[in-house]
Amino acid sequence: AHAKTWHLYNTSFRPTQGGQVSIALSSHWITPRRMTDHSIKECQKSLEFVLGWFAKPIFIDGDYPGSLKDNLSSLLPDFTESEKKFIKGTADFFALSFGPTLSFQLLDPHMKFRQLESPSLRQLLSWIDLEYNHPQIFIVENGWFVSGTTKRDDAKYMYYLKKFIMETLKAIKLDGVDVIGYTAWSLMDGFEWHRGYSIRRGLFYVDFLSQEKKLLPKSSALFYQKLIEKNGFPPLPEHQPLNGTFPCDFAWGIVDNYIQVDTTLSQFTDPNIYLWDVHHSKRLIKVDGAVTKKRKSYCVDFAAIRPQISLLQEMHVTHFHFSLDWALILPRGNHSHVNRTVLSYYRCVVSELVRANITPVVALWRPAVLHQGLPRQLAKHGAWENPHTALAFAEYARLCFNDLGHHVKFWITMSEPYTRNMTYTAGHNLLKAHALAWRVYDEEFRPFQKGKISIALQADWIEPACPFSQKDKEVAERVLEFDIGWLAEPIFGSGDYPPVMREWLNQRNNFLLPYFTEDDRKLIQGSFDFLALSHYTTILVDWDKEDPVKYNDYLEVQEMTDITWLNSPSQVAVVPWGLRKVLSWLKFKYGDLPMYIISNGIDDDLHAAQDKLRVYYMQNYVNEALKAYILDGINLCGYFAYSFSDRTAPKFGLYRYAANQFEPKPSMKYYRKMIDNNGFPGSGTLGRLCPEEFTLCTECSFFHTRKSLLVFIAFLIFSFIISLSLIFYYSKK
Repeated sequence: AHAKTWHLYNTSFRPTQGGQVSIALSSHWITPRRMTDHSIKECQKSLEFVLGWFAKPIFIDGDYPGSLKDNLSSLLPDFTESEKKFIKGTADFFALSFGPTLSFQLLDPHMKFRQLESPSLRQLLSWIDLEYNHPQIFIVENGWFVSGTTKRDDAKYMYYLKKFIMETLKAIKLDGVDVIGYTAWSLMDGFEWHRGYSIRRGLFYVDFLSQEKKLLPKSSALFYQKLIEKNGFPPLPEHQPLNGTFPCDFAWGIVDNYIQVDTTLSQFTDPNIYLWDVHHSKRLIKVDGAVTKKRKSYCVDFAAIRPQISLLQEMHVTHFHFSLDWALILPRGNHSHVNRTVLSYYRCVVSELVRANITPVVALWRPAVLHQGLPRQLAKHGAWENPHTALAFAEYARLCFNDLGHHVKFWITMSEPYTRNMTYTAGHNLLKAHALAWRVYDEEFRPFQKGKISIALQADWIEPACPFSQKDKEVAERVLEFDIGWLAEPIFGSGDYPPVMREWLNQRNNFLLPYFTEDDRKLIQGSFDFLALSHYTTILVDWDKEDPVKYNDYLEVQEMTDITWLNSPSQVAVVPWGLRKVLSWLKFKYGDLPMYIISNGIDDDLHAAQDKLRVYYMQNYVNEALKAYILDGINLCGYFAYSFSDRTAPKFGLYRYAANQFEPKPSMKYYRKMIDNNGFPGSGTLGRLCPEEFTLCTECSFFHTRKSLLVFIAFLIFSFIISLSLIFYYSKK
């Protein structure tokens, strides 16, 4: 029937009308369950059974695929030779339909041949191009669907549309496929076959219960309109890389959540006396009862410290950020038992860092799986729910300031307290604990230690899923206040919780958020010297309840991701521009404060020889930080990469750790180059170039102040040598 119609048009109408005719074929895409020859052949068979059934006779040789003839010989009719010639070539282009209803939901499970379906339009386009002799392809139907309850903010549909069109562009630009057109399905919501009105696939919303049934554009329609205007995805100016450098005193750091406290002493601290049995066993034999005088221990005796500092020097970092282990220093949570050995180890670490010209950045506490990172007794008695924990934290902080503060000038009270699983009471006490520790340092230690101290907050960016939706913008702001503002507003802002947070909870009759007394406000407000943030990714939020499993009823928000974004193996989205946005948001909320990106990193495949993802991540995130500094006027003072090694943070390290050895990854070498360049210098470099720095040798100060004397001594030595030479010469003569 198709062939007869094509021939009719070709002979009777094409000469005068000049049009084109084809047949629209629907297909799925399938991937091998395992990368074996058998699985790959089964995938080929699946496509031949569905798409090839009609495509091969028309586009190749007028006959069915061999796999159909082999498996369905009793059912499949035969074409005569004249029919084959008549059918072959009866299409002016390849018209493809690819979408959820025809391509997936109605596909006979047997047609998958136990392989895996995948919505990969790019791979299907490449397969058609190779299988059917590079035809022109017109995508005549493509799209996705959302729940029937979804109104106009159809974020899920919009991002699938973006994915499919982006894959089409990649097929054209990267794979050389001749795609000549794209058609989105569908114009408006309607009756969707076996799914009825339970799903919506339109670009325009229809209220089926209304009399007028007006067509209202959805977010996907506005997105598609903008995309058509731009004819694709042209590079946005704000996403282009920037050449420039950071300030000369910029802090380039690396993070190690916890350093391994290894108090094993070197062999030189052993006071015992040994005899060497040179004649028989060839071993050292301990002499019982004979010992030497025990010498004073030194930091060099801790064998594990120097190798790690050597690795930091190899990286060229100026700062090293790590957390103390509260439970290790004070096992009982109070001063009744202070582990002086551990404190001595930490003291040696920070003093050796200072000797190596690396600034230690020390956090007093960070959350951990075991007892929340608290001493067992404190965790047992309510942890941060108990107000006593805040007082215990202040005493612990005083001990650390007293013992380590002579070497540590950069303190973090609390590193990345995670608000999403924290109760309001715990958050309240945590804020008091931070403020008490800050006041202890400010009043008792700052005058003579001259350091600085603040809190480090986790600050991932929250972006509206539908950029055209006012409701999504409101939701994004609400989540930012609950995620960041909860702890930031009392310290850096008004001294109280964010109004958005209080109003939202009161509207829902949730009165669990505590109130600060006037003394509390005075204690907490302003308890900072800088603003430190950890940032890793960006999350999209939507107000509409598309997926009940992922919907947060508490905040009336649904988190999602843009499926076109690059992801890490653990599905963390790589969205560099989110860092710049969160820095600008913090400046807008809390003013022009000194800011440090205290932790930023991504996981990568442990078995990957080249950690290309981390290099890409670091390059682009640091470049966004540079834009924030140069273009947005953010007072950015430092950047810390996460993490030092795979030993303490598997998959995140810049050093690979195996068999007790550290091996630098390509990302470490790239980071070192970035540090050496102080950013991204280029022909159009913005920012100022730093003068060459040198370290003055303190032991050499005697010589620097007596240059004339040195010249005179050098002259005497030279004269003495000449005299000796002359005496030797004439005496020999």
